[in-house]
Amino acid sequence: MRHTLRRLAAGGLGLALAAAALVLGPAGPAHAESNGGVKIMPLGDSITDGYNVPGGYRIELWKRLAAGGYTADFVGSGSNGPASLGDHDHEGHSGWRIDQIDANIVGWLQAYAPRTILLHIGTNDMNQNYDIANAPARLSALIDKIRANDPTVELFVAQITPESDATLESRVQAYNAALPGVVASKGAHTHLVDMHSAITTADLADGVHPNAGGYDKMGARWYSALQSVPASLAYVGVPPVGSAVSVLNPQSGRCLDVYGAGTASGTQLIIWDCHGGTNQSWTRTAAGELRVYGSKCLDINGNGTANGTKVQIWDCNGTTAQKFTFNADGSIVGAGSGKCVDVTSSGTANGTIVQLYQCNGTGAQKWTTR
Repeated sequence: MRHTLRRLAAGGLGLALAAAALVLGPAGPAHAESNGGVKIMPLGDSITDGYNVPGGYRIELWKRLAAGGYTADFVGSGSNGPASLGDHDHEGHSGWRIDQIDANIVGWLQAYAPRTILLHIGTNDMNQNYDIANAPARLSALIDKIRANDPTVELFVAQITPESDATLESRVQAYNAALPGVVASKGAHTHLVDMHSAITTADLADGVHPNAGGYDKMGARWYSALQSVPASLAYVGVPPVGSAVSVLNPQSGRCLDVYGAGTASGTQLIIWDCHGGTNQSWTRTAAGELRVYGSKCLDINGNGTANGTKVQIWDCNGTTAQKFTFNADGSIVGAGSGKCVDVTSSGTANGTIVQLYQCNGTGAQKWTTR
């Protein structure tokens, strides 16, 4: 039995022409192969990229996830690895330091909306002798930026792998020693992974990068870390009561959005790149509402029940048109219709219209918090 959400066939039909008219910009990043599961971003430098062994630790990690019955979608702007690696995407950048990852992380979070991040970074800070004393502080700031832009992401922070050169290894050990204190201060969704002890210098191909066996050991360590935090391999489908969150459609990687940041009653809802703005900030209430801007509610136009009925915002008024059931499978069901909040035609492009449609269990009707 699969442990996470699957990407299935197309969702509800109808309103296709109107949806096309609302597409305001590019479709965003291309999504490569995936077996439809939770989005995992392998993030870091050449060790994440898989220098000298294309695919690196991701090969063994993917193999273990598949054998364990987990569905996963590796995400990122890079892509490499052998055919046996079922999903080649990653965000590993050869030669990059902590500050370079920091300079790009917000855009990547918005583009790919990962549920889980595997962060292995700092080796190039050590090897380039780049302000080593402040490397833990730079990592702390990077974690803070990730947390500020995606408070619910499960973030795994690795103590970096060993090096053969004695001088470099002494830097690595000092850096790693600071990481438990850094990670412990970042809340329950940030987790320390001891990657340094996962391999030895005998597992290095060139004194820095692991060989194939070393990468396999890293993949096994990442897999154990993920298993220790079950939420990292499953979407959180039900928005918490009283807390403002973004509401993500995992199939598209885009968020429930009020068109044009409009505030007028009747403004259409769409999906759009997640950016954390006020028009994507939703608060579930104990009454079953989903509020935005404080006083506007997710609303089914005219309390309609027909497939394709407009999903919009309206002044909160306590009517059945604004009451929903939020199910553990990620579906949002209207109280007045028994039908689901749905992305038209299972679309994934920016501006695709959100509508009401017969519940069918497809990815077009799955929503999660982020």
